[in-house]
Amino acid sequence: MTTRNAAEGTGRGAAQPDMASASTGRGLRRTTGGLFVAGAVAFAAAAMVLSSTFNWPDILREPAGVVLPAFAGGGTSLVWTWFATGWAYAILAVPILLLPAALGRRDDLALRVATYAGATSVVLALTGFLRWVFVVPPLARSYVTGDAATRAAVDAAWTAQHQYGGALLGEHLGQLLAIGWSVTVCVIIVRTRVLPRLGVTGLAVSALYLLNQGDILATAVPGFPVWNLAGVRGRPARPAGGAAAGRRGPPAASADRSAGQQRRGTRTPRHVTVGGLEGTVALNHLAPFRLKGYGAAPPR
Repeated sequence: MTTRNAAEGTGRGAAQPDMASASTGRGLRRTTGGLFVAGAVAFAAAAMVLSSTFNWPDILREPAGVVLPAFAGGGTSLVWTWFATGWAYAILAVPILLLPAALGRRDDLALRVATYAGATSVVLALTGFLRWVFVVPPLARSYVTGDAATRAAVDAAWTAQHQYGGALLGEHLGQLLAIGWSVTVCVIIVRTRVLPRLGVTGLAVSALYLLNQGDILATAVPGFPVWNLAGVRGRPARPAGGAAAGRRGPPAASADRSAGQQRRGTRTPRHVTVGGLEGTVALNHLAPFRLKGYGAAPPR
């Protein structure tokens, strides 16, 4: 009797750690999923405010003569909007780092490498966002208060930091690493046969996202092709100067805008999805999470 009671006690003791481990696993999965949703929703809210107040991201392809006066006109509230947008996006680094443990795949080398790539992509994007907080404000003040020589110097400085911090770090490298992370997660979904159609759809969206690199490369390589397929959901491309045909503005601003378009490639019009989101935000930042089941369906 004593031996049997001891054995039963040992069995119950062994079962308790298993139950605690299962409970911890469920809690970690819920926390990871909740952080994905919270990060996506927070970023979407901040990005929509930025889009409505500063015409982001379309304004990113405008020259200094358009961007800097508009930025200066936005005042302190616009700077704080950029600050909130950047750190809202940074939330996504936490669930990306938690995902291998949440999936029980800590020893998966491919997922581990992809996790570091995904987290790095968030840091690069954050760098691109926060330059609008720490770098752009003094440039904007110098541009709107300076003489012609000062404006020419600020224009050159603006272009250099914009191409480096924005096009190179935030958009090119950041997006490529994000695509690598997304493809790896989608392949795992397909191979484990957990919602394989969702994984295949995610791979298709990642390929579409990759085509969006054409719009970025066109800012540095004049004439680089911008595929319309990527523009359907992202930034629809138009010939230089064509997008501004229906707008009115001062002749000097129109000339400055046209010159900037020729230097930076194509300018792209604002596009809103059926869910009410700015098109590039929906494709570049929310689509991967919605396809993996983390985001909610668009409002109807």
